[in-house]
Amino acid sequence: MAVGLTPEAAAELRSLRARHGDLMFHQSGGCCDGSSPMCFADGDFILSDADEFLGNVEVPPVDGADGRTEGFTVGVWMSKEQYRVWSHTELTIDLVPGRGSGFSLEAPDGVRFLVRSDVCRV
Repeated sequence: MAVGLTPEAAAELRSLRARHGDLMFHQSGGCCDGSSPMCFADGDFILSDADEFLGNVEVPPVDGADGRTEGFTVGVWMSKEQYRVWSHTELTIDLVPGRGSGFSLEAPDGVRFLVRSDVCRV
């Protein structure tokens, strides 16, 4: 399974990291806000043996008005049960207008993360 980011999602992650420090995603399994990727300060979501680490998404560096920001990574997790269903998909974390109903860090910004998926073809 591959996980990527849109430029809009990467920009929001840069802003969130400046406010909250290191970040993590947990792909919701349908409880809070449907199946949205939930963003937390790293370690604020308690992981267990029931969760699968999908890997890190790369947030690339950018040249800002006050200098170049460094790139960083954000870990992405989902439940092992959900992973069995989605293991043959490519996920892209996007950002859309509107507030979600979950506990994700971007909610106060009036936006929400959204996962887009594409079945991997073999």
